[in-house]
Amino acid sequence: MDNRGFQQGSFTSFQSSSSDEDLMDIPETAMDFSMRDDVPPLDREIEGDKSYNGGGIASSNRIMDFLEEPIPGVGTYDDFNTIDWVREKSRDRDRHREITNKSKESTWALINSVSDAFSGWLLMLFIGLLSGSLAGLIDISAHWMTDLKEGICTEGFWFNHEHCCWNSQQVTFEDRDKCPEWNSWSQLIISMDEGAFAYIVNYFMYVLWALLFAFLAVSLVKVFAPYACGSGIPEIKTILSGFIIRGYLGKWTLVIKTITLVLAVSSGLSLGKEGPLVHVACCCGNILCHCFNKYRKNEAKRREVLSAAAAAGVSVAFGAPIGGVLFSLEEVSYYFPLKTLWRSFFAALVAAFTLRSINPFGNSRLVLFYVEFHTPWHLFELVPFILLGIFGGLWGALFIRTNIAWCRKRKTTQLGKYPVIEVLIVTAITAILAFPNEYTRMSTSELISELFNDCGLLDSSKLCDYENRFNTSKGGDLPDRPAGAGVYSAMWQLALTLILKIVITIFTFGMKIPSGLFIPSMAVGAIAGRLLGVGMEQLAYYHHDWAIFNSWCSQGADCITPGLYAMVGAAACLGGVTRMTVSLVVIMFELTGGLEYIVPLMAAAMTSKWVADALGREGIYDAHIRLNGYPFLEAKEEFAHKTLAMDVMKPRRNDPLLTVLTQDSMTVEDVETIISETTYSGFPVVVSRESQRLVGFVLRRDLIISIENARKKQDGVVSTSIIYFTEHSPPVPPYTAPTLKLRNILDLSPFTVTDLTPMEIVVDIFRKLGLRQCLVTHNGRLLGIITKKDVLKHIAQMANQDPDSILFN
Repeated sequence: MDNRGFQQGSFTSFQSSSSDEDLMDIPETAMDFSMRDDVPPLDREIEGDKSYNGGGIASSNRIMDFLEEPIPGVGTYDDFNTIDWVREKSRDRDRHREITNKSKESTWALINSVSDAFSGWLLMLFIGLLSGSLAGLIDISAHWMTDLKEGICTEGFWFNHEHCCWNSQQVTFEDRDKCPEWNSWSQLIISMDEGAFAYIVNYFMYVLWALLFAFLAVSLVKVFAPYACGSGIPEIKTILSGFIIRGYLGKWTLVIKTITLVLAVSSGLSLGKEGPLVHVACCCGNILCHCFNKYRKNEAKRREVLSAAAAAGVSVAFGAPIGGVLFSLEEVSYYFPLKTLWRSFFAALVAAFTLRSINPFGNSRLVLFYVEFHTPWHLFELVPFILLGIFGGLWGALFIRTNIAWCRKRKTTQLGKYPVIEVLIVTAITAILAFPNEYTRMSTSELISELFNDCGLLDSSKLCDYENRFNTSKGGDLPDRPAGAGVYSAMWQLALTLILKIVITIFTFGMKIPSGLFIPSMAVGAIAGRLLGVGMEQLAYYHHDWAIFNSWCSQGADCITPGLYAMVGAAACLGGVTRMTVSLVVIMFELTGGLEYIVPLMAAAMTSKWVADALGREGIYDAHIRLNGYPFLEAKEEFAHKTLAMDVMKPRRNDPLLTVLTQDSMTVEDVETIISETTYSGFPVVVSRESQRLVGFVLRRDLIISIENARKKQDGVVSTSIIYFTEHSPPVPPYTAPTLKLRNILDLSPFTVTDLTPMEIVVDIFRKLGLRQCLVTHNGRLLGIITKKDVLKHIAQMANQDPDSILFN
């Protein structure tokens, strides 16, 4: 990997960039990884990259093994680098073993041991509290600003429409959304509420507020935190697999993402807040990790915390704690031990409890579209449920292909250089097309709530405008009824809404603003499901004597629940886009609170996954990972090709020899020359160049820090000083430069395979151990090296894809 940051800065620069919390200053939102590599094996010269130059101090022959004390920065990782899972877990075991042994010596050490064991649970508590509080703040703010586009409350501008009319004494049940305290913009500006001119004023103000919110969102992201754009789930999956993207989970990203998420949702764009809430929760987890040494100093332990934080994010997004844990396990986590499962459950529980205490929607529920159905489903209805699953799979595959094509066009053309203009154009088109239709004008969460709703006698929605041909005094469930004019009008409006949502979401997801995909996908499926549900309901009403209905649906009975079809359709489309199965069903079950609807949800989710997988193997998040070239090894895919390690390792035949360090014959100047002329992030150490017998592996970052620290603290270290990686260095003759012993930074047990090892095993090793690199030997002699990037490029090549697409772009 190109480690320019470690070739040009002083030793203090290593300390300043050693935290994931620090914001990385990048000029644009696109990240350029094209010159980076994870321990490349070949000796390349990079023009203009030879700036590493350590000055020497030659004063005395005093020898000091300065590595007896740990050096700040040694053992940490560069930006856009992959962590060494094996080393991190080994360090944590050593730390835990030391604490356990000391706990037997004194009471204070015992207390320290107990606090260390309890710190993980305390951290989960803080993450849950902070995530739930931020989610409540986002929900309340987004609800208010969404209503602000249509009017304002004269009793207090901070009240949204619903809260404004709660305490009004002049509200009728039929017109409960209208109260004198709430004024539309036409009432405030021209003192009119009816007529063409008032409509035009309201239309103009709606579009103007939408453009203002979108402009503020994209401007804040571009100026202060470029990493706050998108949903964040593809990057979080990559980070959890061991990759480091400094600043992505930092303080500024958290602040800007929270603010701009409210603005983006309020602008009326076809996006949701659920995906970004996972990013927000992971930012909370990463920042709070710095309060605990155990997690601040160990990247592997920190990723366990981030897995739990992702569960808390989904918990507050959907009000589904169990679904959040399963989502983290199924979709985002790379390493998920049993104790992380327990802690994820606890963090999700605390987050959900915090959000419930805030009660952002005023309905004592965790989500806006909580519903309960009372009519059981019939076996025959599995047929339309499966049809909804097929629709969801087709929509998912279509969306992924078109969205990835558009995002690729954005990255490879001039379009990507003007993110503000792109956001404003899409916002203007969305707002102009959305205002005339009441189902596109309302927020997407409210739309889903409307579609999920099971119509009752008191519902005034057009979707519930049925002809009442029964005796209302009988009580009980409402029977199926003929659709009235309002229902038919709503069907046409919903059909137009479906077309708009399908098209506009393709261009919205991936813009340089926070944008989630859960809610838009669920809206598409819910609309399709409601349309099908109403059709089935009317078919059962007018043709209840048909063979498919007469055995279970008698005249005057409540047979079909259109809201259930909307819920199943929402699950199908979300599953088709994300390819979630188990976690999706549990999330939808927790939304509705009905155990008896699990089978329809399972049938639709599995059908949508099968159909979508038949048309393309990748979910939307995996597709964006591949588009961005992140070094992510998908654990779900099998490698079935019969290639060997020698076919993938470098150097290849006719390539320059592998760049190595010898254990006792290289000077400081020799090592500094290799560092300055190469971009590799590590070097094998051998006994001698002739024998090529492997001794260990040393990281470039550790070498630079150690040499620079030695020049400062060890008198007499000069360019001619010999570097020893052996356990015992020979006596130093008088009047010669002192030696520099660096054995403590040497990895004495690098993972090795023979040249005839099948790549199927090598790929499995990289996946399960999280390796950065693997050395290849033959009869004990070092032959070459295989990096994670080499494995990714080989997998792409075997799949007939462009291997260069793995280059981070």
